[in-house]
Amino acid sequence: MTLAVQDVHTYYGESHILQGVTFEAAGGVVTAVLGRNGAGKTTLCRTITGLTPARRGRIAFDGTDIAAMSPHRICQRRLASVPQGRRLFPSLTVREHLAIAAQSRASTRPTGARSGQPWSIERVFARFPRLGERQRNRGNELSGGEQQMLAIARALVANPIFLVMDEPTEGLSPAMVGEVAALIKELRAEGTSILLAEQNAAFAVSVADAVHVMSKGTIVHSSDPQALWQNEAIKTQLLGVPGKGEGGRSSG
Repeated sequence: MTLAVQDVHTYYGESHILQGVTFEAAGGVVTAVLGRNGAGKTTLCRTITGLTPARRGRIAFDGTDIAAMSPHRICQRRLASVPQGRRLFPSLTVREHLAIAAQSRASTRPTGARSGQPWSIERVFARFPRLGERQRNRGNELSGGEQQMLAIARALVANPIFLVMDEPTEGLSPAMVGEVAALIKELRAEGTSILLAEQNAAFAVSVADAVHVMSKGTIVHSSDPQALWQNEAIKTQLLGVPGKGEGGRSSG
């Protein structure tokens, strides 16, 4: 399930945010989009999922242009998202969040294939025992890490074949960041394609198969993760990663 973004331009009012973004996210792999805060990563995720439609350009998912589709129709094609900031309902319980998301499966377009078992609510609770323990708690009663687990789980119960994750490690403890990394690798092994928008370059490089760097609303660098990590100029100037003489880790 390839996602091809071609010369996409997105605006907020008259502010030109995405300025001709072009890249491809191949099926069955993790594609990371990196960049500093304000580079356009969240707008890109919102544009792909139909929340902030592009004014110009094409977004081809499995060969079909989804650029003008509503978020609901895009979700029906089994493209789901984990939004930045989690976007939970404070008054709904954990189980209610998952039950609402799971209802979308009945109308989901039956296309694509995954090798793993379907994600049911019970499988989510087996994979995230803490959510099972907290299933009767409301969204505003969860910790930040629990809220992020729920945001990811809510996307999974729709059984996507392509998952867009916007800053999934933001504000998480190192232990929880490791849990997210393990889950991303697990999903990839099952055949789920992932587009990962991240500021945490070290995390993204550790899980991605391909990386693209955004700056001022455009893609300015594309490579494999190892080549990016060895490029000190890109890391320091565009990603804010300290150089080797400033406490940055070496490649390896």
